[in-house]
Amino acid sequence: MNLAEQLEQNEKYDEAYAEYKKILVKKPDDIEILTKLAHVAMILDKKDDAKTYYAKILELDPANILAHEQLIDLFCHEDRFKYYLFRGNLHALQQQMSHARSDYKKAIDHAKDPKEALPARYLYAGLCEGQGKLQEAIDEYLKISDYDEGNATVFLKLAELYEKTEGLISAIQTLERGRNDRGFKGFEEILAGYYIRNSQPEKAYELTKNDLTKARALFDMGKNEAGYEILMKNKSKYSNEKTFHSLLAQYYFQKDMFDEAFKEIDEFAKLDPNSPLIYQMRALICEKQDDSFNEHINWGKYNILRGERDVALNEYLTAYRFNDKDIDLIETIAALLEAEGDKTKASEFYERLADVDPKNKLALQKLAEFRESIGDNYGALEYMDRLKEIDPRNQFVMDNYEKIKDVAENGGFMSFMKKIFGKRMGV
Repeated sequence: MNLAEQLEQNEKYDEAYAEYKKILVKKPDDIEILTKLAHVAMILDKKDDAKTYYAKILELDPANILAHEQLIDLFCHEDRFKYYLFRGNLHALQQQMSHARSDYKKAIDHAKDPKEALPARYLYAGLCEGQGKLQEAIDEYLKISDYDEGNATVFLKLAELYEKTEGLISAIQTLERGRNDRGFKGFEEILAGYYIRNSQPEKAYELTKNDLTKARALFDMGKNEAGYEILMKNKSKYSNEKTFHSLLAQYYFQKDMFDEAFKEIDEFAKLDPNSPLIYQMRALICEKQDDSFNEHINWGKYNILRGERDVALNEYLTAYRFNDKDIDLIETIAALLEAEGDKTKASEFYERLADVDPKNKLALQKLAEFRESIGDNYGALEYMDRLKEIDPRNQFVMDNYEKIKDVAENGGFMSFMKKIFGKRMGV
């Protein structure tokens, strides 16, 4: 390496190039060596070699900006398709998506034939989808399907997009066309899943070979015992799969065997602890048990995990009507209100929290902060005193107590007097 670099520094480029190539044989995936080779190749006007090395760099490091920039320059005047393709990639890496889409579109227009245009079409379709332009993405995938007939992924992508735009039926028709007209293998289980979601369990049952899907279809057909029998026969096989436990929970729910259902939900939660389905299942059981408080608590947790904070807050407020002394619930409502920017309403719940749990440090600190923020320094000091009594080393108390006490007791008057009359009073 030192010899090659020395030769390059001495402008002995042919010899340096030969040395770098020897090193590359031993380190074929070394990006530094490839970069040096490409650079020297450019100096020696070995443009085809430079293209090869920069292309290899992108195989190893697709986000390599230098390689993209050099390939753009290399193809600028000799291949407009590749020029726009690499320029689109560079703009995408730089998060300039509108420019990237424009470049990919130009690449498609400059392709010598539909086959060559395929990489640009895939990238263009993906960008359209990412930007929420779903119909444009669909149009592009349809064009791709005409020229990349053997790619089953195109039909899967179309089904996904049709579900978002036109609904499940269009998605199902697309997959059926791929399976029946193109003979794609492996569509059966995917289609069965779509049939289940589209309330066509009979079709799902006929198509699937998966025991869990068969059980799910039987449950949806009202054949609970037959579905349960399949699950029990395959218990050892599927006991570590979350779908197995969700289906058993569904069976026990339908049989009003709530304790057993809760146990299966707990098993499901061990395998997928962040799934909203955990709380959806628990909420449905609580509803059936007429446990309104826990029903709405679980719907609240369900919506939190789905990112529906407003809906979750409404569920928690409903639960509060059934039990206004639950500390965790009150704290959750206060925190949600505070996150929404409604500090006044949040303070009401922190006050309730302090009533229910007089030594709750969080509530006392939040109330002290709120009282100070609205200029009620006496109120702030009252909560600070309570907090200081139970936690004298509390950092918030140590940082703010004397300041709040001074303002509360003196109203800031002494500070004001010092500013106005300080020089006359000699202070």
